[in-house]
Amino acid sequence: MNKRNFWKHFGIAVALVSFAGIAGTIIRNQGTNEYETDKEIRKPVSAVREAKQNEPEVLVKFKPGIELSEIKRIINRNNDRIEDEIENVKNLISIDDLDNVNAKDVAKQYRQMSDLVVYAEPNFKIELDPVGDISPVTARAENPLTPNDPMFGEQWALNNSGQDGGKAKADIGALKAWLKTQGSEDIVVAVLDTGVDFAHTDLSENIWFRPDNIPAYVDDEIGMIDDKNGFNADANDGNPMDDNGHGTHCAGIIGAEGNNNLGITGVNWKVEIMPLKFLGSGGFGSTKNAIEAINYAIDRKKAGVNVRVINASWGSTLYSKALEDAIRAAGEQGILFVAAAGNNSTDNDRRPHYPSNYDLPNVISVAALDRNDQLASFSNYGAKTVHIAAPGKEIVSTWLNNQFREASGTSMATPQVAGVAALIIAGNPEIDVEGLRTKLLASVDQLDSLNGKVENGGRMNAAKALE
Repeated sequence: MNKRNFWKHFGIAVALVSFAGIAGTIIRNQGTNEYETDKEIRKPVSAVREAKQNEPEVLVKFKPGIELSEIKRIINRNNDRIEDEIENVKNLISIDDLDNVNAKDVAKQYRQMSDLVVYAEPNFKIELDPVGDISPVTARAENPLTPNDPMFGEQWALNNSGQDGGKAKADIGALKAWLKTQGSEDIVVAVLDTGVDFAHTDLSENIWFRPDNIPAYVDDEIGMIDDKNGFNADANDGNPMDDNGHGTHCAGIIGAEGNNNLGITGVNWKVEIMPLKFLGSGGFGSTKNAIEAINYAIDRKKAGVNVRVINASWGSTLYSKALEDAIRAAGEQGILFVAAAGNNSTDNDRRPHYPSNYDLPNVISVAALDRNDQLASFSNYGAKTVHIAAPGKEIVSTWLNNQFREASGTSMATPQVAGVAALIIAGNPEIDVEGLRTKLLASVDQLDSLNGKVENGGRMNAAKALE
């Protein structure tokens, strides 16, 4: 039974959610009080994480050489508990405070242990930032060019013929790129978001399904997780079904099945989309859950899954060293991290936006363009910190319950670049993350509208990337 028939017979139903956030930019600190506190030493507590519980208050990175047994002793002494160990970032621990003390104060307390602690920070909350309306889309007349998907004529980002007042050839050159490759089901792209509707008929054939030779994911605190289709860091389980829509939209841009006479086509006709859910139905999540999902992707890569790219269509103006360390760890495993530049119309050189502003060799920051090759009015920019631009306004893609919708944001530009990265890898499977990043940033059409706004001054060009 193929994947589509599997989900058809499985009969998954999901609720349609009208709200969708695009390229999230807001994180709120859990703590607001400024007072300090001395905590009493109470009885030790268990260091076992339950499947579902309240969010941990702080993320603490202990210094190298400090054993886990000593870390547990320190945490228990403070009447805190280990909520989770981030296995792929050595000595990074998420901690649940049992005294209900302000998170900022708990982090400060751990930072004062300077002989033991590298850094400590509150577990910031994240939410998606909506841009404009998200509109249903109906099919137009079938485009005579390949592919045969009936909504392809709506996908100006892939082939801009000047439709709807656009500028001809203001696109990523997908038609020419597809002469070289249409993608590969051997390449895995993780979508770190609100999850993905993996039962969607235009996505189901391209959803990652854990092979029989790859063992189920095991977390030290919550045990084995049956991760058939990915990971849900919000609920700590193996069901990353999207209940918001945003992640499904991003996934369709990367890899809606192409040339299947249905809906749209992704940048890749064939690819494996790995859903990583860390944002809930309302578009809210946390730094810790984002880290946990990245940790999962690294673990799967080490287990033999060919995870090559993570798409991150969200962000914040608050810096997290722990999140930076997790993304760096992904890069060390050969995973490219493509991040949205943000939707505040601001200069990221002056007002940093994370994770897109992390100065890491595996990070690419993406701005959004409209159908006339102009920087979208909502898009952030930065001559030093935003690396490339891609179409991101009025982009049609997959939505919940087998629907298709149009949305705008750097959220939509980011998966264009992540998708082209997967095409490059399909044509050159041995390319490393450094070579992949270099190839992407060099493969652009220079635009006057991006001078002084984007580091390489150009729009992504898939055809050039495959030359």
